[in-house]
Amino acid sequence: MSESVTPGVRGMTVASAFSGMRSVAPVVFRAGCPDCRGRFELGAHALRLVIGASRRTTFYSFTCPACEAAVRKPAGERVVELLTGGGVSTLRLHSTA
Repeated sequence: MSESVTPGVRGMTVASAFSGMRSVAPVVFRAGCPDCRGRFELGAHALRLVIGASRRTTFYSFTCPACEAAVRKPAGERVVELLTGGGVSTLRLHSTA
């Protein structure tokens, strides 16, 4: 891999800019199942976020690791922000334009 220079930064290579970085801990989200009342933590890969045109059509979903029920919960603005920032896969049902 060749050393490339980071645009806008004189004399700094990509390798030197990231040389001090350590690995980042994966984000986990706390969740609960309404069916079995289980409480657990899920990684971003276990959640799906759907952003619709209204509050009624914006939700996140996951499969309960305890009872395997399909769980769907509403997602307000703050939840959407947290899930998207944490790398949760997102499906947009409407255009943002």
